[in-house]
Amino acid sequence: MRLGARIAAWPNELGVGRGATDDEIKRAYRTLARKLHPDVSDAPDAAEKFAEAQQAYAVLSDKEKRASYDRFGRAGPGGAGWSAQSTQG
Repeated sequence: MRLGARIAAWPNELGVGRGATDDEIKRAYRTLARKLHPDVSDAPDAAEKFAEAQQAYAVLSDKEKRASYDRFGRAGPGGAGWSAQSTQG
């Protein structure tokens, strides 16, 4: 299963509202990343949750990708979902 298929709502994943500003998204991601980083967290699913937060931030912090997310949701453009490659710069 692709990672993107498991994320219900990326703004919620980062702990911000759908209309969050770029600064709010960045602040929320950094806070979550410090908490979930596999080198810091002892949680068995820390690496997976950290990867989810990274993917959410990669989409929500990029204006074009965020516009696509706002339009198509987690299904992504064309309904194919968001792969790791589609979230990279």
